Amino acid sequence: MTFHLRDGVRWDDGHPFTAADVQYTYENVWMKIHPRARATFAAVEAVETPDPLTVRFKLRNPSGVILGALNAVELTVLPKHLYEGTDVLRNPYNGAPVGTGPFRFKEWVRGDRVVLERNPDYWDAGKPYLDKLVYRVIPDATARFAAFKAGEVQLGMLSPISINDLEAAQDDESINVEFSGYGWLASAVVAEFNVRRPPFNDLRVRRAVAHAIDLNALSKVTAKGLGRPGTSPVLSTQTAFYAGDSLPKYPFDRSISEALLDEAGLNKDAGGVRFAIALDWLPFGENFQRYGEFIRQSLKRVGIEVTLRNQDLSQFFNRVYSQNEFDLIVSHRAGFGDPQIGIDRIFWSKAILKDVPWSNASGYSSPTMDALIEAAHDAPNEAERVELYKKVQIQAQTDIPHFTLLENRQYTIASSRARGLSTGSNSAYDSLKDAWLAS
Repeated sequence: MTFHLRDGVRWDDGHPFTAADVQYTYENVWMKIHPRARATFAAVEAVETPDPLTVRFKLRNPSGVILGALNAVELTVLPKHLYEGTDVLRNPYNGAPVGTGPFRFKEWVRGDRVVLERNPDYWDAGKPYLDKLVYRVIPDATARFAAFKAGEVQLGMLSPISINDLEAAQDDESINVEFSGYGWLASAVVAEFNVRRPPFNDLRVRRAVAHAIDLNALSKVTAKGLGRPGTSPVLSTQTAFYAGDSLPKYPFDRSISEALLDEAGLNKDAGGVRFAIALDWLPFGENFQRYGEFIRQSLKRVGIEVTLRNQDLSQFFNRVYSQNEFDLIVSHRAGFGDPQIGIDRIFWSKAILKDVPWSNASGYSSPTMDALIEAAHDAPNEAERVELYKKVQIQAQTDIPHFTLLENRQYTIASSRARGLSTGSNSAYDSLKDAWLAS
């Protein structure tokens, strides 16, 4: 695959953007610390730069996934001249980024705001239309909704207000609610077990938990019906890859759950408790806490005592992806349009990566699964790759180290004054170079 870079693009500091930046990032960032790139670029033998504006990916076999991953969200390119020879994870430019986009970094006041200003040297002449963007930090969902109603905030992505305020927002003429723009994201709420240690190193216990949770009730109670009950790590909306009726199923049935726990030798004590676990929920807002509370109540009914642990994001990442000191987590997973990007990182043993968020946290390792995933990477055509990913799903649902609770339906909240916003399958992450505010 040969890519010809746009001429005249410059980093914010005036340095030319070249093929060397892409090659450096591929070799030192994507293939070393990115949770998904090893799977995305499994077919790549080398990245060549025959001239400053040409990047060539040499492939050992056809790859149906690379073009779907080459965007500014999934595969951000870093400036080689600012990162080469440094510790990428601790480089000071991570907190004051230098990019090539329509807006450039101006200020980050931790816990309060991030400010971007118009890039006067942006390659698309005349754009962007806005002079400045201010990303505000408003931790409380009620306060965020109040800020939208007052006109103090004009745009928020990824469900920025509580589901309980959604109907009121839809009735407010000063606010627009948009559900499109998340197709590529393939957003899901998931549960992930630590299979390295008891009790979840026992397949029967994992299956028992799945049978103990009423996903239809979970959707109604926590997401007001917006979230569709999960059936697979590949979402039903990813129709080309979805395995459908072939998938192993875990219908809500406490009697099955109790029987599996009995079979595993986890009997109830005098108080009706079989064992106790901690559940860590992703601190991405109140929704994940509600999911955790629902699961706690569900598991209590089959004799599993659950303690919810609250923590900030850095503590969550450290506990789950660095120390592996957890029993069960409720988290978010994005499918990113293709299972090779979205689920290999969860089920492939080569994606068990220390200190890398969104990788294989469970510690799940299966020669059968590895063989399926690697065969998909080497598939000679797209039809065979699709069929192999259907087998990957079936194996994942059979072993269930990680299972989908809900297929998320995300929404964007925007002021009725906001114009020029994209509504494509990835518009929640699109550039705001065309955005403007009506008076």
